[in-house]
Amino acid sequence: MDISTHHIADDARARRNVAVLVLAQAILGSQMPMIFTIGGLAGQMLTPNPCWATLPISMIVLGSMLSATPMSALMGRLGRRTGFWLGTAGGAAGAATGALGLWLASFPVFLLGSFLTGIYMSAQGFYRFAAADTATEAFRPKAISWVMAGGLASAIVGPQLVKVTAEAMPVAFLGTYLAVIVLNVVGASLFLFLDIPTPPRRAEGAPDGRRRIEMLRDPTIAVAMICAMVSYALMNLVMTSTPLAVVGCGFDKRDAADVVSAHVLAMFIPSFFTGHLIARFGAPKIVGTGLAILAAAGAVALTGVELEQFFFALVLLGIGWNFGFIGATTLLSSAHAPEERGRIQGINDLVVFGGVTLASLSSGTLMNCSGSSVIAGWQAVNVAMLPFLVLAGGSLIWLVLRPRD
Repeated sequence: MDISTHHIADDARARRNVAVLVLAQAILGSQMPMIFTIGGLAGQMLTPNPCWATLPISMIVLGSMLSATPMSALMGRLGRRTGFWLGTAGGAAGAATGALGLWLASFPVFLLGSFLTGIYMSAQGFYRFAAADTATEAFRPKAISWVMAGGLASAIVGPQLVKVTAEAMPVAFLGTYLAVIVLNVVGASLFLFLDIPTPPRRAEGAPDGRRRIEMLRDPTIAVAMICAMVSYALMNLVMTSTPLAVVGCGFDKRDAADVVSAHVLAMFIPSFFTGHLIARFGAPKIVGTGLAILAAAGAVALTGVELEQFFFALVLLGIGWNFGFIGATTLLSSAHAPEERGRIQGINDLVVFGGVTLASLSSGTLMNCSGSSVIAGWQAVNVAMLPFLVLAGGSLIWLVLRPRD
């Protein structure tokens, strides 16, 4: 048996798991572009202070951040399937509570629903790690990339469902949240087919790996976390404000949904070849390319507010996120031992979604309260990307140029 055939045989289970996770991204993942498209608009409708319009999005990310470490610990103890089922329960409960908040016109109830939705978002973040659990080292970058590519279908389905459901009921957006409940109920059944062994309990005297503080001192882990956080946070910063900016500049809600759809497509289409690029050129180069494309997205957004400029900027934003985030995830997965997996993945997502929470909170303030017009707010959002790109780019250059032991 040659090496390539041997790898295919070794990865038979991994390929099946990847197929399940791709479907999960496609079906369950549809709820995220749906909620991110309408969350700020619904918040603007419910709150008397426009500065808090994007607070529902921030609550989703806050819920995800606070769930990341417990979710990682739960999966380490009870397995991926249990954690993913808990995620779908959180998604359904969040959508039901959000629908109640819309029906009652209660902003606090709506925010509670958004917070519960964060449980699903946290679980979805572990799909990419689950793809690597049963994969060989050679297949791992492709497995991560293919699972992320499953978001391609969600990029199409989610915004189209928004168009169909947003005005389908007397209360705006209520139909969308009811549709999200159905997605979670249907999608939960997929995990019956997931075949990832529950991690065995550590035998007495077996290696326990490094402590958290020791792992955070590892240069590769630290830089991977910084780049993942910046890639995801800046994507969220701009995307959260986009529907407000598009509608505020005189375009229709359907136009906003189309822009978000193009953005999410751009987030996931590159995943079909990102893994191959990482395998060929190395994760650091792909992460650096992603950061450069994110900078280009901000530059395009600053050139104007015509609809085609929104489309172009958001497409670049999606591609930059894909390269930066998948590259950083692959870099992180290569820098820890199997027994350290649950520990470092929980810390990583705590840091990443902590940054995303701050970005989404800042997004509404920058968009609605930092200038005298929608255009000024949109420019402020995109200018705010610069210092964080410098931070991530500088840390990546330092990692590449530092002397090796």
